Amino acid sequence: MLTVKPRLREILKERGITQEQLSKMTGIPQPSISRFDKNKQHLNWHLFSIAGALELLVEELFVIEE
Repeated sequence: MLTVKPRLREILKERGITQEQLSKMTGIPQPSISRFDKNKQHLNWHLFSIAGALELLVEELFVIEE
């Protein structure tokens, strides 16, 4: 069984970016970014917008464990 967890908090901390700044970069409301970070909601367009703004692959937004 795979376990998939977002690693957005870690990425933002490494880059010195806040959720509010990411919200401005992507056009995604900050509460939606928080829900993504807490593994509560992953909308497809959010994933691609966040990955694009951070210059990452979508897969790099997650830790995948078997």
